[in-house]
Amino acid sequence: MVQLRQIGKEELSIVQSIANQTWPSTFANILSTEQIDYMLHWMYDQPQLESQVERGHTFLIAEENGTAIGFAGFELFYLEESKSKLHKLYLLPSYHGKGIGKALLQEVARRMREAGQQSLTLNVNKDNQKAIDFYRSQGFVEVYKEVIDIGNGFVMDDVVMELNF
Repeated sequence: MVQLRQIGKEELSIVQSIANQTWPSTFANILSTEQIDYMLHWMYDQPQLESQVERGHTFLIAEENGTAIGFAGFELFYLEESKSKLHKLYLLPSYHGKGIGKALLQEVARRMREAGQQSLTLNVNKDNQKAIDFYRSQGFVEVYKEVIDIGNGFVMDDVVMELNF
């Protein structure tokens, strides 16, 4: 049985480990190996994750029989507005299609509704059709597209999606 729980700074290495296992396969046909390595360091090294928590990000871990298999990272009151932002949602590839991503997303949505938030926004790579289809199946709609310069000659070329309550 899968259980979800919130983690603190002392367990952020779990997030880092899952990201390092999921990103290479998730983005192999979308991003260069160099960009994957750059982004993993940029977003998932320990000081970065700790800084995210200090800025108000919450991390949920999905576990099966005590083994971490996925995570979600989100922020309530994103940009001090009445919306939340899902920053990260990743599962180990062998757990895709089993409802675990949906369970993580529903828990994020439950927490944001409890906080009085009116919408949940996210960015997804424009070429990550599997993720786009998943979010659409959960009621998200495309709001706009954006290209974000992340340094070192790399960009994130994303679709911004939103779910309103």
